[in-house]
Amino acid sequence: MKSTTQAARRRRTAQILESAALLACCFLAAPSARADDTVDLGATVPDAEKIKQGLFPDDECKQLKEAGFKCMGFKPPVRFSLPAVSFKLGSAELPDELKHQLDAFAKALRDRPASDDKVRVEGHADASGDASANKDLSLRRAENAREYLIHQGVNADLLVAIGLGAKDLKDPSNPTAAENRRVVIGRDQAAPASSADSH
Repeated sequence: MKSTTQAARRRRTAQILESAALLACCFLAAPSARADDTVDLGATVPDAEKIKQGLFPDDECKQLKEAGFKCMGFKPPVRFSLPAVSFKLGSAELPDELKHQLDAFAKALRDRPASDDKVRVEGHADASGDASANKDLSLRRAENAREYLIHQGVNADLLVAIGLGAKDLKDPSNPTAAENRRVVIGRDQAAPASSADSH
């Protein structure tokens, strides 16, 4: 019986180590990452397992510790920029291509309980409108993406919607570019309430 338990523990440890190696590799081969650890998905629909590993890399560390091993640390959580297709100018309606990407996030998050590890859904606007209108529009984009995820089975308490307006442009050299109208999903790092509206 003892040897069976030890063998099961070794198999589980091997699985954890394999997952850790996959985590290290999958972000080296990610579509593209910005300097701030934002993975630009472009038009790709990500794999749900890679989303989990990107948003919650510390889960692997917890599993190693539970198996009796030390965790030497993992990459910090990444953010995912979802510009499958840009929002229409002045619109918060989710484009169909964006919904396909959100479906992968719903699959990754559906079984995750609400905890201290909240997931932040950021809405962004280009700089073509005034600051107040852009902030409101970006918040509606974030709320629509959040509601879509909830309708796909994600726990509402896990998700925080934030509207950043045109504050964090993807293409600062072209402030009115369509690619600035997007949604970004990442771990909630508790942005100051004064810098963004949230719901």
